[in-house]
Amino acid sequence: MINAAWRLAGNHLRAALAGVCAMGLATGLLAQPARYTTTNGKAIKLYESGAECMRQRKWDCAEGNLKKAAAEDPRFLEPRIYLAEMYEERKLAKEAMAVYREVLAINPAYFPPAALHLAELEMGQGLYDEARKHFNLAKQHDNDPQRRQRATRGIANADFAEHAMKLPVPFEPVNLGPGVNTAEPEYFPAVTVDDSTLMLTRLVKDQRSPYGVQEDFFVSHKQQDGTWGKAQPITTVNTVDNQGAGTLTPDGRFIIFTQCAGMDGSYGGGLKGLGSCDLFISRRVGDRWSKPQNMGPPVNTGGWESQPSMGSDGRTLYFLRGARSRDGQQNTDIYVSRMGEDGTFGKPELLGPNVNSAGKEESVQIHPDGKTLYFSSDGRPGMGGLDIYMSRMKPDGSWGEAMNLGWPINTGGDENSVLVDANGSLAYFASDREGGFGDLDLYGFELYQEARPTPVTYIRGRVTDKATGKPLEADVKLYDLATGKLATAAYSDPETGEFLVCLPIGVDHALNATAEGYLFFSRNYSFSAVDGNTPFQLNVQLSKAESGQTFALRNIFFETASYALLPASTVELNNLLGLMKATPALRIEVGGHTDNVGNDAANQQLSEQRANAVREFLINQGIDAARVLAKGYGETRPVATNDTDEGRAQNRRTEVTVL
Repeated sequence: MINAAWRLAGNHLRAALAGVCAMGLATGLLAQPARYTTTNGKAIKLYESGAECMRQRKWDCAEGNLKKAAAEDPRFLEPRIYLAEMYEERKLAKEAMAVYREVLAINPAYFPPAALHLAELEMGQGLYDEARKHFNLAKQHDNDPQRRQRATRGIANADFAEHAMKLPVPFEPVNLGPGVNTAEPEYFPAVTVDDSTLMLTRLVKDQRSPYGVQEDFFVSHKQQDGTWGKAQPITTVNTVDNQGAGTLTPDGRFIIFTQCAGMDGSYGGGLKGLGSCDLFISRRVGDRWSKPQNMGPPVNTGGWESQPSMGSDGRTLYFLRGARSRDGQQNTDIYVSRMGEDGTFGKPELLGPNVNSAGKEESVQIHPDGKTLYFSSDGRPGMGGLDIYMSRMKPDGSWGEAMNLGWPINTGGDENSVLVDANGSLAYFASDREGGFGDLDLYGFELYQEARPTPVTYIRGRVTDKATGKPLEADVKLYDLATGKLATAAYSDPETGEFLVCLPIGVDHALNATAEGYLFFSRNYSFSAVDGNTPFQLNVQLSKAESGQTFALRNIFFETASYALLPASTVELNNLLGLMKATPALRIEVGGHTDNVGNDAANQQLSEQRANAVREFLINQGIDAARVLAKGYGETRPVATNDTDEGRAQNRRTEVTVL
C-alpha cells in the first residue's frame, strides 16, 4: 500500500503541492457563511480559523480549531467535512473514515462526495461490504456524472476484490537492500536487460527547492555477490527542479525522463519545455551523461507528458499524456510513438480500450519482448485504487484485454511502479510496507508463470576497426528473419565500442552492424532453443570500404541445392543495396562458396549460380552492372572444417570483396 509520498512520485510533485485540498471538494464552503449548517457564532469563528490554518498547511492548528467547532454544534457539517478532507490528504484513512461517517449520519444528502470518498477509503482498507454500501449511497445522492461513474467502478471493484481474495497469487517480495533503499522514498525502477544496472527515482530533501523536496535520479550497479551497490546520483541530469519517472534503453545508454516546470513556469538546469511536464532524453558516452534535450513535438505538447518506457528496439516509446479533470482527478492515458527512418519520433497514437480506460493509467512498462505491456490503472475492475495489469500484443498489433495481476500483488491501496526483468521471472516494485528502510522502498519478487512475458536474451559485444582496433560508433540492428522487420537496435559507445541488444527467444534473427565509411558486418542467430540467461558475446570488426577488403553475407539464404533466394535473404540484400547506393564509386565481386558435399563440378556450378543471383538482384534494383562482378569458387576456399555440420554451414556462404 502506498503512502503520502507516492502522491509526489512520477512528477506529480508540483500538482500535489499546489493547493491545500488535493480533492478540491470543500473549498467553496467558506464562500457563503449565511448558509452554514449552524447559527452558533462561536462554532463559525472556530471553523473559519481552522479553515485558514488548513489553507496554510498548519495541520495542528487546523485540526484543533475544526474539532472545537464541531464540538460546539453536533450537527455542524462544515468543520467535519474539512476535517475529513485534511485527514484524507494526510493519508490518515481511519480518522478520515470516522469523520465522513459522522457527516453521512447527520445528513447524507448535504455533501454528496462524502459517501464516495468514504467508500474509496474503505476499499483501501479492504472493507468491501461497507464500501459497496457507500458507493450505492453516493449514486443515490450525487448527480455529478463523473463521481457517479467513479461510484459505479467502485462497486465493480468491491465485487472483483472479494472474488480475487479467494484466489490469491504467489507473492513473496524481498527488499533490494541498503544500497538502493534509504529513509527517503525510492520508486520508478528501470533496469538494463542484463540486470546489471538499476536506475531509480528518489524524493530527496532540498531547501533550494520551493517545495523543500524534489526528485532526482540515482543509479546502482549489481555486485559480484548479487546485491545492489550504493546508488549514486546522475549529476549531469539531476537539477534543483523536479525530474523523475525515467526509462533506460535496454543497453543503458539512453535515459528518457520527465521534467516539469516550476512554480514560475520555467524549467530547471537551463532546459526549455513546451508544457507543464515534458519528456527529455540524455545519452551516456563512456561514463558521462550528456545534457538533456527536450524531445520536442509531436511527443511533447502544451499539456502533460510523463512516465516513459522505451521498447527494446530503441525506436518505440510508450508514455503517459493527460490533463486534470474538473473534479481534480488526473486523467491520463497511454500513448505510443514510433521512430521513423529519419530518426525522429512520429505522431503518438492512443492505445486502445483494452489498455486505456475511463479512469487513469500510470506507470507503463513495455517489456523487452516488445509484446507484453505492464501498467497501473484505476479505471477497470480491481482491488481499489491503482492496480497493476498486463496486456499482450495480438498478431495484428492491437492489445489484448488487460489482466489484473491479482491479490495480494494488488491491494486496496495504490500499486504502481512495477518493472519486469528481461528474463520475465523477476518483478520490481515500490512499496511502503513494514520492515523497509523508511517510506517507499524498492522490492523484487518472483512473478508467477501466467503473468510472465516472453523471455529475452541479449547479445553483448564491441565494435572496432579491423585494422587498428579502434572502438567505433556503429548502428547495430537485428531483424526478424521470418518477417524482415526490425526487432531491436542500439548504437555502440563511441568511446568503448560496446553495445548490447536484446531479443525474444524463439525467433531467428539477422544481425547487421554499420558505420559510416565501413563495410557492414552480418551474422545470423537461432534462438529457438536458447536459455534466456545465456547471452551471446560478439566482437564485431568492421573493415573500411577499401580495395581488397572482404566480408561475408551471413544472412543470404538459398533453397537447398538451388540458387533460388529465400525470402529471409531480403534484409541482407537490401543492406547490400543500401551500401552500393550510399557509395557510388564502390565496385564489388560477389563470391559464391559451397561445402565439399557432392560432386565438385556441381558445387562449382552452384556457387556461380548463387553469386549471379545476388548480382542480378542488385542490377534489377538499379545498380550499374559494371559495378558488380560474380564469381563462383565452389568448395575450393573453405573457412572451416568440412567434417562437421557447423563447419560445412560456415563454408556455404556468400562473400563480397571490394574491387
